[in-house]
Amino acid sequence: MFKLFRNSQNLRLLLTRIDCETTRLLLAKEFSTPTNEPNEPKIVSESIPGPKSKKLFGELNQIQNAGSVQLFIDYDKSIGNYLVDVDGNTFLDIYSQISSIPLGYNHPALIDAVKNPKNLSTIINRPALGVLPNHNFIDQLRSALLSVAPKGMKEVQTMACGSCSVENALKAACFHYRAQQRGREPTEEDMRTCMTNDQPGSPKISIMSFNGSFHGRTFGALSCTHSKPIHKVDVPAFDWPIADFPRYKYPLALNADENFKEDQRCLNKIEELIEHQSKINCPVAGMILEPIQGEGGDNHGSKYFFQQLRKISSKHGIALVIDEVQTGCGPTGKFWAHEHFDLESPPDIVTFSKKMLIGGFFYLPKFRPDKAYRIFNTWLGDPSKLLLLEQVVKTIKQENLLESIKETGAYLLQHLDRLQTQYSPAVMNARGLGTFCAIDFETPELRDKVIKQLHLNGVHCGGSGSKTLRFRTTLTFNKKHVDIFVERFERTLKQLRH
Repeated sequence: MFKLFRNSQNLRLLLTRIDCETTRLLLAKEFSTPTNEPNEPKIVSESIPGPKSKKLFGELNQIQNAGSVQLFIDYDKSIGNYLVDVDGNTFLDIYSQISSIPLGYNHPALIDAVKNPKNLSTIINRPALGVLPNHNFIDQLRSALLSVAPKGMKEVQTMACGSCSVENALKAACFHYRAQQRGREPTEEDMRTCMTNDQPGSPKISIMSFNGSFHGRTFGALSCTHSKPIHKVDVPAFDWPIADFPRYKYPLALNADENFKEDQRCLNKIEELIEHQSKINCPVAGMILEPIQGEGGDNHGSKYFFQQLRKISSKHGIALVIDEVQTGCGPTGKFWAHEHFDLESPPDIVTFSKKMLIGGFFYLPKFRPDKAYRIFNTWLGDPSKLLLLEQVVKTIKQENLLESIKETGAYLLQHLDRLQTQYSPAVMNARGLGTFCAIDFETPELRDKVIKQLHLNGVHCGGSGSKTLRFRTTLTFNKKHVDIFVERFERTLKQLRH
């Protein structure tokens, strides 16, 4: 089989820049978590970023605004949970491309899928899935998506990214709400007035979102985003209601009564907003929220809060849209984070992207569009990403990675609890599910210094909110990686303390 691979001209073109030695090692054990990772991070440049990254940054900045770029990466040399930059620095990566790498860099299961000549046409030809899907598209949907669908959901719509997944999920919520309101097909007046953005064709209905949320950067998704001003400033927004998301005191066990009152306050506010929107004739058609607010600062909602929210949305006929773009595909120890909440009935719509490698949303049957082209774009996703997702799902199941993430996350939180006690009040509020963890710092300035120093100590990481360090690991991140991080983290705290 490997001879066939070496002799394939198409395959050589496809794998042009993959390092031969890395490939040989990666294929040593098929469908296994890479065992040939570096033993530890290694920093060889005098500064981070190093000179090669700085040079490339200058070149890129002449072409586009490159202000967000941190490092330039050599993805041929990156492997597993380790990221290698163009200067040769090797970082333990606890950020995983903003939580979007499921199994680590250059995982053998994904390389095997790319090397298989049977998959070449899927990789080369990107179809307009809404009109000319590939012959095995249904099989791909069943094996890659429906096999891991949230409980109670049997239908799915693929998309390209998180923002367009959210955007179209909100449209589906609005379609259903208007159909219930109207009780009939759109009238000629509806069809005529929608073309000029007027009522009744462009109805006065709303989507409720939450303080601290992040749902994307397209217009509808951005109107539901309330994490950082720079995302929103100068962009017109829909006049939609914004509810409060709970803000808890930690440790949770010592603040149960106060946090319960916070839940009740937020739930009461939600009911008031729904009533207010009805009074001003702009009723709430849907509400969207994350199981854990990621970009907004790793803010958690309790099981009770989400259970009551499901009851409120059902009572008022409002679509409950759970945005699992960042939390989906296992980082919390369950495939979908909302499964931790034991809801009395499934959410109406669940969005996904990032670790799923493809965007989209699951939905209950009543949210299926009644006509073609209402949820549509040119590509509607990409079969080559479903091809990779099939292998991701297979690996998660074969290697029991969800259970591994639960154990690793508990181990990580034990260490974070110890460190926040040892370094109080500089470090506080350790929290998380699985390895989807976070810890706060006393000030935003201290958080930023910690992130910078961690990079100098060989850990690639990122923040959330104003003073939070967030953990967004791969699913192959395990206890040995925790030990390496904890040693580097404690070294960082000691360096900054002196």
